[in-house]
Amino acid sequence: MKKTFALTHPKKAVPRVVEAVKYEIKKYLKRERNKRLPEGVDYWDFDCRFGHTEQEAKVIHVKEINKNLDEAEALALTSCYVEILAKPGVRKKKVVSDLDETEE
Repeated sequence: MKKTFALTHPKKAVPRVVEAVKYEIKKYLKRERNKRLPEGVDYWDFDCRFGHTEQEAKVIHVKEINKNLDEAEALALTSCYVEILAKPGVRKKKVVSDLDETEE
């Protein structure tokens, strides 16, 4: 998903428009996570970018999308750019250090 969302509407209040954008993003993430995983993949990971415009977009984590939308609302922006690209992810095992083994 690469989209510029308008945060203003002539008949709707800005907080309702922002909530609608959050809902659309949440729906997209759910749809992507429900897709069949390729062989050898544990989960769907996401590359996300957020900014006032596409050129100003910065890399963020998926969990920071709502926080950034709230900031855009507080700054009274008229639009914002959101980019979310799904990619396969593989979980890595935690490395047990030598200190943990000696404490037991």
